[in-house]
Amino acid sequence: MTQTGITRCGNTEFHWGKRTYVMGIINMSPESFSGDGITNVDSAVEQARRFVSEGADILDVGGESTRPGLDSISTEEEINRVIPVIERLSREVTVPISIDTFKLDVAEQALKTGALMLNDQWGLKKEPRLAELAANQGVPIILMSNQRDKGEYDTAAGRDTSHYEDVMSEVKSTLRQSIELSLDAGISPDNIIIDPGIGFGKTWQQDLEIIRRLRELKELGEPVLLGTSRKSLIKMVLDLPAKERVEGTAATVAIGIANGADIVRVRDVREMERVCRMSDAIVRTQGYTQTSP
Repeated sequence: MTQTGITRCGNTEFHWGKRTYVMGIINMSPESFSGDGITNVDSAVEQARRFVSEGADILDVGGESTRPGLDSISTEEEINRVIPVIERLSREVTVPISIDTFKLDVAEQALKTGALMLNDQWGLKKEPRLAELAANQGVPIILMSNQRDKGEYDTAAGRDTSHYEDVMSEVKSTLRQSIELSLDAGISPDNIIIDPGIGFGKTWQQDLEIIRRLRELKELGEPVLLGTSRKSLIKMVLDLPAKERVEGTAATVAIGIANGADIVRVRDVREMERVCRMSDAIVRTQGYTQTSP
């Protein structure tokens, strides 16, 4: 089943099912696992412009690393990292900006300064009031399935310790809860995007299983975002450092699209945009158009 429908983000419309959309990561966290953290506003704007030229449909700005084992930074520090970037980008790029945060104050400031989408890595578990904010502002929200509250991260082994009888059933259950919270708060169904949360409280084997079974998420009725960019499941399979995981990321993106992904969140925009176009040419039954002879 192909996901259909339209999500409006400012002046941009995402027509789900027509093609795969690309979300470029603007990482303002120097603690990032992937080594792509930026601490300078000008550098972030330069990267964002490059991403747009390479085909990014949306930019996701985040200030706090999700690397396991790190302490959370303060709200003030997160605001200081992301708000100046969002202010500049809202004036200087043409694609919508998403704010990657689970903190209400950060989200509020981001929307005031030009962000047009919320990306909540906790799927409203940590801060349910984000649903009210999204509803009141009429902006889309990404709800991620995060199981890190169910286990601990084994740093030596490089894996999470959470265990499930059926990981996809667990993912679907948590996403259903997040969707229900969103709808109860008044968020339009058209403004909900779901993310299975690759790497968040799952083992790398479970991450692979989720990608294989990604199409099962379609029963929830919302477009699916897949975020695998340079993540540890690739390290565990290929035994490569973060900066050498482009090909591994490409494989997960292509198979994810074949299994129903509607949007991919990536660090290597140029390469993954090409993977998306090629994959779409193979798997999409409508909407693909040739771009060159």
